[in-house]
Amino acid sequence: MPSGGPAGRAMLNTVPRLVVAAPASGCGKTTVATGLMAAFAARGLAVSGHKVGPDYIDPGYHALATGRPGRNLDAYLCGPGRIAPLFAHGSAGAGLAVVEGVMGLYDGASGEGELASTAHVAKLLKAPVVLVVDASSQSRSVAALVHGFASWDPEVRVAGVVLNKVGSARHEELLREALGGSGVPVLGALRRAPVVRAPSRHLGLVPVAERRADAVESVAALAEQVREGCDLDALLALARTAPPLEGAAWDAAAEVAAGARAGAEAGAAREARSSSGRPVVAVAGGPAFTFSYAEHTELLTAAGAEVVPFDPLRDETLPEGTGGLVIGGGFPEVYAPELSENEALRKEIATFRGPVAAECAGLLYLARELDGKPMCGLLDATARMTKNLTLGYREAVAVADNVLAAAGTRVRGHEFHRTALEPGAGTMPAWGMVRPERRVEGYAEGNVHASYLHVHWAAAPETAGRFVAGAARRQGAAR
Repeated sequence: MPSGGPAGRAMLNTVPRLVVAAPASGCGKTTVATGLMAAFAARGLAVSGHKVGPDYIDPGYHALATGRPGRNLDAYLCGPGRIAPLFAHGSAGAGLAVVEGVMGLYDGASGEGELASTAHVAKLLKAPVVLVVDASSQSRSVAALVHGFASWDPEVRVAGVVLNKVGSARHEELLREALGGSGVPVLGALRRAPVVRAPSRHLGLVPVAERRADAVESVAALAEQVREGCDLDALLALARTAPPLEGAAWDAAAEVAAGARAGAEAGAAREARSSSGRPVVAVAGGPAFTFSYAEHTELLTAAGAEVVPFDPLRDETLPEGTGGLVIGGGFPEVYAPELSENEALRKEIATFRGPVAAECAGLLYLARELDGKPMCGLLDATARMTKNLTLGYREAVAVADNVLAAAGTRVRGHEFHRTALEPGAGTMPAWGMVRPERRVEGYAEGNVHASYLHVHWAAAPETAGRFVAGAARRQGAAR
């Protein structure tokens, strides 16, 4: 698994930046980070939003707050060496970047030390950290808590505190007094405001695409709450203390061209395009399929594809001339009846012969049925919701050559679902899991690659070249 050294354009990144962290999950990182993004954007500042870790949902709220794609910074999936280049790519042209952390400040990949923790990413970005503290059940003890987090790792600069869930003016006064001699300034205090909480369900927040009108109101309310409760001038001044980042910005075209496999597959795609034009790659979207990294589309485009979105809830046919099909993650279990009712699209997908890449929700949609509702039937499997949560980072190896990877290709990915799949007999798995446990998973048969494993193609950009070459061959053959 490559850990860094991406190809790209040399640059000196001077974008002001903050990392919003917390002692633990549930302290209000998303509230503060999203509110800051929206508040600064309302001032007319170009703001870039980023999320530490593999989460797909929070970046949707970041995009709504900033008007720019939300970006993930995952040192486990992409390698530490790609964090600064991906940040430079995503924050290009911004006047401020706000990076929302994951879990507690020092919580990383299990058994991997600091790897992929918020603290690790903050160090890689040389960014000051603003610690969001849930102050609802404490007063003077807050000083001990902040002192512990600020002194734990001298390389992590905890440079400010935002007090969240403050009960009253007197409560705020006690908290500020306690922190007065800590050396870590209080940069904001937010009162309890349940009216701006986003609804959640079995896998976290409800994505923006499922509640856009309400989400717009929620983000606007967060912006107002943060504007009233935080010292925006002081936070911006703090962000501007981040030193320049040297190196190359991540560049999709350079990445696709750089890899040995990418070069060969890109050549095949170019040859096929000479007679068939840019291959159309249809990418599922809409409320049921909201999980996608922005870099995937950029890599597909750089590899020569014309990327066309479609909504399996509403579109009765695939985009015209589709040569390849990408169906990412999301919540098909929530929309199983509506997906099933779109029989025309299900039947077309069932007979599609171009390359198909499906992750998690896409895997369920390609099965014969989900919770008793007919799905596409492209895979000989049935799926159902369970009470068990499968969650965590994984390392895996491609079992055989397939549309995404050559046999033996090693990847890092992430699983996050509450469903179970019952496969038919004799199916070829996509991955052999090697960490944290050994097992096989997914399906890789013919032109179909479907798996629970979410991977970040920025870590293996040859994936896009390989897939687009297959789509180009399919499109050329169809013509």
